[in-house]
Amino acid sequence: MTYGARTPGVSLSREEQAVLGKTARRLIPLMGILYVVSFLDRVNVSYAALTMNADIGLSASAFGLGAGIFFIGYFLFEVPSNLILHKVGARAWIARILVTWGLVAMGMAWVQGPTTFLIGRFLLGVAEAGFFPGMILYLTYWFPGPERGRIIGAFMLAVPVASAIGGPVSTMLMGTSLFGLAGWQTMFLVEGLPAVALGLVVLKALPDRPASAPWLNASERQCLEALVARDEPAPTRLMDGLLSVRVWLFAAIYFGLVLGLYGFGFWAPQIIKSLGQLTNVQVGLISAIPYLVAAAAMVLWGRHSDLTGERIWHVSVPACLGAAGFLGSATASSPYVSLAALTCGAVGIYASLPVFWTLPTVMLSGTAAAGGIALINSVGNLGGYLGPYAVGWLKDWTGGYAAGLYVLSGAMLGAGLLVLLTPRSSRAN
Repeated sequence: MTYGARTPGVSLSREEQAVLGKTARRLIPLMGILYVVSFLDRVNVSYAALTMNADIGLSASAFGLGAGIFFIGYFLFEVPSNLILHKVGARAWIARILVTWGLVAMGMAWVQGPTTFLIGRFLLGVAEAGFFPGMILYLTYWFPGPERGRIIGAFMLAVPVASAIGGPVSTMLMGTSLFGLAGWQTMFLVEGLPAVALGLVVLKALPDRPASAPWLNASERQCLEALVARDEPAPTRLMDGLLSVRVWLFAAIYFGLVLGLYGFGFWAPQIIKSLGQLTNVQVGLISAIPYLVAAAAMVLWGRHSDLTGERIWHVSVPACLGAAGFLGSATASSPYVSLAALTCGAVGIYASLPVFWTLPTVMLSGTAAAGGIALINSVGNLGGYLGPYAVGWLKDWTGGYAAGLYVLSGAMLGAGLLVLLTPRSSRAN
């Protein structure tokens, strides 16, 4: 991926391209690793469910509720968390989030029934609240708006990567046992450890702002700060972000995208297992296919959006593709066609997400950006609660996954149509 490429309408100097490239090489790999660990810790429960549900007595509805209740904790604490990050700095606050969620994720190894499962998932959401919007806010400190499609895409590439590697790694760990624990307990324990370790790494390796980056010299810091300031909207207050009609429109769009993201993500292993007589390891390997294709689409689509400078249709088209994919999977009679359609659904989700985040990040700045971005993410992530629960409830009611896939299709279609209401000028009041 090329960082610091042509900005539509504004040519970047060689110095600006160089400093953007240097900054991306320093920040994006670490941030991507953090997001891989984050996403894996929130969705590895989908693989644990292959054996955990029977061990602790979870119905499909109870599992869906527990998978989604993570986002209630996330919703309640996300805006305060992002405001604290904006005030105290990303380094200390992101480190705190990592250590806290890592410990809670490890504690999931000792859930014993529906009640403790629900409590553990809720606390995991509380612990992780603010991580993703904090990272999006953090990127606005370092990269100008016209470059953010590919930058956010590079960061969010961690999501399909985590999903692709998560299946094989999680199902492999479920075949082992530490300290006499069941396979799914071993998986939770081992996969929670990296978050705690990375919290300590962040304290050393993640500078708060360009001014404190030890790997930039004085000239590079000045160049980067001027480049970001050139694209920065006028300072806005917290209430400008929280009360903006456009912010709430973005939240509604994101709600549909996230409903599809987690409705699919939490149930994909069980949906795929229902397609044929497959072992858990085979499920893990086959589950990687949609995410690997989606990862490539995410990179290429974000790059194309930056090169053309167009955002709205670059969100709408893949969202509608995702809707068509889930609809096709629900109606397919062949398992191969169903898997291909699920892959289209995954491509639609992941191609639309990074381009979506370019829209609110060029509209807000300062405290309004901290509050507005967190509000969009927290309200949108209620879709992460509704999606898994709806699929589970409909599975118990109908005995299959088709009805749940219809819901995911409708949510993606709604998001794809709603984004067309966004004014072409993202900075308009």
